[in-house]
Amino acid sequence: MKNSNQLKQEIMKLAEEYYKAKYDEDKLRRTNEKVNYAGRVYDEKEILNLIDASLEFWLTSGRYTKRFEERLAIFLGIKYCYTCNSGSSANLLAFMALTSPLLGDRSILPGDEVITVAAGFPTTVAPIIQYGAIPVFVDITIPQYNIDSNQVEKAITDKTKAIMIAHTLGNPFDLFEIKSICDKHNLWLIEDNCDALGSKYHVDGKWRYTGTIGDIGTSSFYPPHHMTMGEGGAVYTDNPLLAKIVLSLRDWGRDCSCPSGVDNKCGNRFEGQHGELPHGYDHKYVYSHFGYNLKITDLQAAIGCAQLEKLEGFIQARIKNWDYLKKELIELGDVLIFPEANENSQPSWFGFLIGVKEEASFSRDEIVKYLEESNIQTRMLFAGNLIMHPCFDKLRKQKKGYRQMGNLSNTNYVMKHSFWIGVYPGMTQAMLDYMIECIKSFVKSNNQMKITNV
Repeated sequence: MKNSNQLKQEIMKLAEEYYKAKYDEDKLRRTNEKVNYAGRVYDEKEILNLIDASLEFWLTSGRYTKRFEERLAIFLGIKYCYTCNSGSSANLLAFMALTSPLLGDRSILPGDEVITVAAGFPTTVAPIIQYGAIPVFVDITIPQYNIDSNQVEKAITDKTKAIMIAHTLGNPFDLFEIKSICDKHNLWLIEDNCDALGSKYHVDGKWRYTGTIGDIGTSSFYPPHHMTMGEGGAVYTDNPLLAKIVLSLRDWGRDCSCPSGVDNKCGNRFEGQHGELPHGYDHKYVYSHFGYNLKITDLQAAIGCAQLEKLEGFIQARIKNWDYLKKELIELGDVLIFPEANENSQPSWFGFLIGVKEEASFSRDEIVKYLEESNIQTRMLFAGNLIMHPCFDKLRKQKKGYRQMGNLSNTNYVMKHSFWIGVYPGMTQAMLDYMIECIKSFVKSNNQMKITNV
C-alpha cells in the first residue's frame, strides 16, 4: 500500500500533467477571443502550491502566509508586511491604524480631515467616511491623473491629519512634493499602492518602490492586479508601532501577537494587568482595539508565493505593453489625450488611459461603444468623480461630511471624457495590434466623417 507521501507525489504529477493538457486545449481556442482589460496569468506552479496547501488542510493563515509576507517585504525593501483578505481591507486597516489611541495627539479622530481625490476607487475614501472623518477632495492633473500637489497646501486646515491617495493606474503621484508637505505639517501619508505594485520613485538619491515612501502602503491581489491570489491584499510599513496596530486590527483587535495555533510566545500569557480585567487574564483574549478578522487563508498565500516569483516579469511586460500602445497611438494626439509618467518615476502600469479631447468629432461614449462591440474590454477611471455617485446623495443634499477644493474641473473632465484599456502580461502581440488597429480605424473614420460634413 502506498504511503501518504507517495500518493501526494502522484497527485502533484497528475496536476502538472492536467495543467499542461488544459493549457494546450485553451491555446487552440484562443483565436478571435475577447481582449480583456486584465486577467490571471499563471502556470502549474500556482496549481501545485494550491494543492500542497489544500492537502495540508491548515486552511487559515499558516506557513505559506508567513513565507509570502516575508518575501513581499524583501521585494519592497520594507520591514513589516501583513496580508489581509482584499486591497479594500488593506485600505481599511491602513486608515484605521491611524485612529489608534496608541498614537496620542496624532491619532485621527471623528471630524478630523483627510486630503484625498474623487477621481479614484471608492474604498480609498470609504474608511474615512465610515469612521466619521472628513474627506477633503482635491483636483487632479492631466495627463498624469494624480493629485494636483499645488492645491494640497491650500486644502490644509488645523483639522487636517493625513493624506490618503492612490498612484493612479500605476503612475506614481508627486511623492517628493506630497511627502514634503506631510513632513512640514506633521501629516500621515497613506499610499494606496493597489494599482502600482512595482512602480518606483526616485527620492533621497535612490529608487524606491511606491507604497514604501509614505507612512503606510497597501496592495491588492484581486485577479486584475499586478499579481493575484484570487482575493487578497497587504499592508506594509517601516513604522513598528503602526505595524503592531495593523496586526491587532487585522486579528480581531487583540493585544496578543501570537500567530494562529501558537500559545504563549511571549512567556507572559497569564501575567500582567490589562484594562480593568482581573490580573493575569489570558492575554490571547485581551483586546486593545475594536478590530476585525481580515486574515487570508493559506490557500490564497500559496498562490501568492508562486505569483511573487513571476512579479518582476509581470512588471516588465506591463511596461513593454504600455510603451508599445503609446508609440503606436501617439499619431492620434490631435483628438486623443495620452497619459504621461510623473517626473522622477518608473511606473509599473496598471492600464493605458485615453482621453477624448472636447474638440474631437466623437465622444468617449462613442469610441467605448465601438471598442466593446469589437470585443475589446474598456474601463472608466473607476469612480470618475466619486462625489457624483449615489453613495454621496445624502451627503450632497445635506452639504456636509466632506469638502472639495474648487470645482474639480479635471476630475469632471475625466469622468466625462476618459477610459482605459489593458496592458496586463497576458496580452499577446496580436491583441495589442488589434486594439491599436480598432482605435485608429475608429478615429480616422470619424475624422473623415467630420471633413465630409463640413
